Amino acid sequence: MGDHSQSNSAKCGAATSGDGRSHALADVRNIGIVAHIDAGKTTVSERILFYAGAIHKLGEVHDGTATMDWMEQERERGITITSAAITCEWLGRQVNLIDTPGHVDFTVEVERALRVLDGAVGVFCAVAGVQPQSETVWRQADRYAVPRLAFVNKMDRTGADFARVVGQIAEKLKANPVALQLPIGAAETFVGAVDLVTMKAVTYRDEDLGSEPRVSEIPEDLREEAGKAREAMLEKVAEADDAFADLYLGGEQIGEGDLHAAIRRATIARKMVPVLCGTALRDKGVQPLLDAVARYLPSPLDVPPVQGVEIRTGKTVQRPAADDAPLSGLIFKVAADPYLGRLLYVRVYSGVLRKGANVWNPRTRTRDRVMRLIRMHSNEQRDTDAIFSGEIGVMGGIGKFTTGDTVCAEQAQIALDRIEFPEPVMFMAIEPKTRADKEKLEGALKMLSDEDPTCRVRVDGETGQTIVSGMGELHLDILRDRLLREFKVPANTGKPMVSYYETVTAEADGRHSFDREIGGKRQAATVELHVSPGPRGKGNVIEAKPPRGTVPPEFLGPVEQGIRDAILTGVLARFPMQDVCVRVTGGGIVDADSATETAFRTAAIMAFREAAEAARPELLEPIMSVQLVTPPEFTGDLMGDLNSRRGQVREMEMHGDVQVIDAAVPLSEMFGYATAIRSLSRGRASYSMEPELFAVAPAAVKESILNR
Repeated sequence: MGDHSQSNSAKCGAATSGDGRSHALADVRNIGIVAHIDAGKTTVSERILFYAGAIHKLGEVHDGTATMDWMEQERERGITITSAAITCEWLGRQVNLIDTPGHVDFTVEVERALRVLDGAVGVFCAVAGVQPQSETVWRQADRYAVPRLAFVNKMDRTGADFARVVGQIAEKLKANPVALQLPIGAAETFVGAVDLVTMKAVTYRDEDLGSEPRVSEIPEDLREEAGKAREAMLEKVAEADDAFADLYLGGEQIGEGDLHAAIRRATIARKMVPVLCGTALRDKGVQPLLDAVARYLPSPLDVPPVQGVEIRTGKTVQRPAADDAPLSGLIFKVAADPYLGRLLYVRVYSGVLRKGANVWNPRTRTRDRVMRLIRMHSNEQRDTDAIFSGEIGVMGGIGKFTTGDTVCAEQAQIALDRIEFPEPVMFMAIEPKTRADKEKLEGALKMLSDEDPTCRVRVDGETGQTIVSGMGELHLDILRDRLLREFKVPANTGKPMVSYYETVTAEADGRHSFDREIGGKRQAATVELHVSPGPRGKGNVIEAKPPRGTVPPEFLGPVEQGIRDAILTGVLARFPMQDVCVRVTGGGIVDADSATETAFRTAAIMAFREAAEAARPELLEPIMSVQLVTPPEFTGDLMGDLNSRRGQVREMEMHGDVQVIDAAVPLSEMFGYATAIRSLSRGRASYSMEPELFAVAPAAVKESILNR
């Protein structure tokens, strides 16, 4: 916003300073673009790169040429599947940009990107407004305390309503949006916006792809409205920033610099969300958004220092964003490269990660040497000798690290908080087409699950089948497609099915004494434990701290492993168990010679099964949050269909001339829904859905699953 002469001359890749940094830490911006699917995130990212000089030709999502969508599957489907990282420069700032997926099946990519970013841009459709996945990514950003800007995109579309979207951001996302612009026109008449900070009109021409914004006086017919909008903006900024409130209430002259500084302070403190508008596809409004990124979003110095547990003392410590601090970084993504093998995306929080240096993995307690460091330009690799504090880069040629691992110095070991991932909701059986492909399939599935923590692979103990779990039908389809194209492994796959889980609804005790002769040697042990239900959605808790003198300390590991193995297979229908608390209460040995790891592990499995069977086990089914958008005349038929699918309608409201229905529906009832909704609405209704929670399945559903 403001003068764009500096912006248009920006070039990617500034001269390197003497210490190896290309930019001072205060001038680094690690940002992500997040939104609901089809809000225009990738198009916004593409325009950012074009105007910043990082690319010299515009690519488009709809014709499969977008720089950030580099996978074949992304270009074919017109959606983003993996987070792409790229670096460019604007207003003298180094902008490290990550474009994240909007489809709910790939929410893990958003989760791990937000974990390592300092700021984010939420993109909203000017017609559809705040959609379900918008709410999901906003909650994810709240969880990681990420300061945000909002960009209302698609202002050229019929039905675009900037003010309505700003209202929805306040109402649905519980945020404090502050409009920094007033649109000039809407739909086909949209040409730009009034900058309420400088009180100038910024418009764009189609013939130069919007690359030379024209700054002029505010049109006569908009001056009164712009004056009111500026006053409303000043009031909201004053409410969010005390220092600015003193200036504003004191009646002093407010300079442009004062206002920029106040908006920056309030944005970083997450007391307000600056809102801008434009249409990325029509090349309007992206430069002011970039100005806002450079001016208002935080550098690594503006966010709290990263916290972690010091390995030697067990205390929580902070690591400042400084090159001279001990090294600490987080692996937030693993990708497979056909030539380099595994690529590890790392955010360096403190210190400097150098090529050829040794790094420590506190999870595996192993040392590894950094063989190669890379900066990513989408899928293009540029070698570098160092990644500095506050920066994002890639390590190549390292084997033992995985997603969520900490990278640190061996002399100053620290474990940063790991990234939590949602439970898969669907699964399919998979097998190689020929016996010769068995090992290739196992290796490919290992690489895919390394890359994507929501891709889970297990072997069913009863059938011997390999089971792949994921976040939805599209997720499983992409995994199957990648096996064939990237890994050249043809495989037979079963029909995608719903992933049920099991849980307990009461408390119970279990005790098992294992005593058997195996291989001519007696193996005997006793384990006692208590099972109780945990909070829904909080995962399993295992406490292996029995009274002293019961289970010898050296066998607590096998006991815990036995409990984990038992939890994986459940007691009703061999589904994994969820939200179960297990406490080891006792146990013992017959004599020292017969006490073995196998005996304790087996006794723990059997004791758990005994307790779980007595603790009123139930099936859990995934419930989806479904949003329907339909012309009003089809509402009755669609509501009747939702009721027949065990759906519960929670809210209905009119958005312009369409009816929006918010409902909760079991995933098992949503197969074939796309066809049904097209039939019922003559192709005029649309829907989106995302996992919401796991709930106890009704008795009839439980009975049918147990008997199938």
